[in-house]
Amino acid sequence: MKTRYILLYAAAFLVLSALICGRILGMDQAGELPQYTTEINRLLVKLSENWEELPGAQLPEEDFDYTLIGSDGELIFATREGLSESVSAATGHYDVIRDVERDGQILGRLIVYNDYEELQKAGRKKAAAMVGGMSLLMLAASAGYFAFLKRRVVAPFGRLKGFAERVAGGDLETPLEMDRSNIFGAFTESFDIMREELKASRQREEAAVRSRKEMIAELSHDIKTPVSSIKAMVDFLELTTENEAQKETLASINSKADRIDKLVSNLFHATLEELEQLEVRTEELSSRELTQIITEADHLKMVSRLDVQDCVIMADKLRLEQIIGNIISNSYKYAHTPMTVNSRFEGNCLLVELSDKGGGVPEDEIELVTEKFRRGSNSQGKEGSGIGLYISNYLMNRMGGQLSCRNNGEGFTVELRFILA
Repeated sequence: MKTRYILLYAAAFLVLSALICGRILGMDQAGELPQYTTEINRLLVKLSENWEELPGAQLPEEDFDYTLIGSDGELIFATREGLSESVSAATGHYDVIRDVERDGQILGRLIVYNDYEELQKAGRKKAAAMVGGMSLLMLAASAGYFAFLKRRVVAPFGRLKGFAERVAGGDLETPLEMDRSNIFGAFTESFDIMREELKASRQREEAAVRSRKEMIAELSHDIKTPVSSIKAMVDFLELTTENEAQKETLASINSKADRIDKLVSNLFHATLEELEQLEVRTEELSSRELTQIITEADHLKMVSRLDVQDCVIMADKLRLEQIIGNIISNSYKYAHTPMTVNSRFEGNCLLVELSDKGGGVPEDEIELVTEKFRRGSNSQGKEGSGIGLYISNYLMNRMGGQLSCRNNGEGFTVELRFILA
């Protein structure tokens, strides 16, 4: 808090207190009894001249109240009720007592009311009003100063606290409100710069993580393809050789290749749990390349019919290899029957159907097989993670196409819909 505000507040309080105290002290003179000497003497003369006619005589009106009593103490006249009616009462009240004389003879006494007590009471009321006014003024000043502190200190501190809590909770998007006029104004911009730097740092970290995961996914896929080819060639050699030693060696190679394939699959699936990190670059692709991708993925030569219409589609070749590889691998694993690939045009799309004769899946599970970590009931006892069709469906959607599944009466069909270029 700035020191000058405190000094100004203290100075104003002292000056106002001094003024009020001076005013209260100056009120003593105002409370003195007014001196009505001339008026009292004139009234005494009037009373002396008309004494015998009292109390019926017409007496002049004066600026003060008075009582008239006889020499025997009897009340003759009073301007109002509540005044002193005897000398002893007047003495106790500090009233002015004057004798009414004629030729040296005391006819009665004039008692002039002393309103000093009323004046003092009025003075005390004024003093109380001034002190009360000062208290109210200081209360208003204190309330105003409190509001000032709340607006310039407490509220900004609360905003800083809320900002820190949001940043700690991971919210780096909401900026801090700029206000250089409050006590924390010099720090506001620095705090927001800190938020921007944290946000940029997080984005750089996420980009690095995404890049590493994409690299691992691509390497995993690239490794799976030659491993599948090795397994196919080993299987062919095992069928054609008669040498037992060579068969044992080939079986060992096949076992190691299976192990590599499982490890790479686990790495691939673990990396792709968040598919939003996979980059898809759609471009014009000849359907002949799609035919080649299917042929290369079918290392067990289970595709008995391959019919893909000649056209140009929009696709990402690398992601398309992943999709076809997943579908054919699933057919090998769960059906292990000959496959057919048919295609047709529908509107501005090319529809490619990959079908097997493995019996399919229950109808109530058709919609579930493309969900993450969901497998059909026919997969029991067979290895798998339930992510292959989920990945394929995601990648098809990213390429602007669509993947759907159905039973074909004899087995299972996966339909791929590609946009024509």
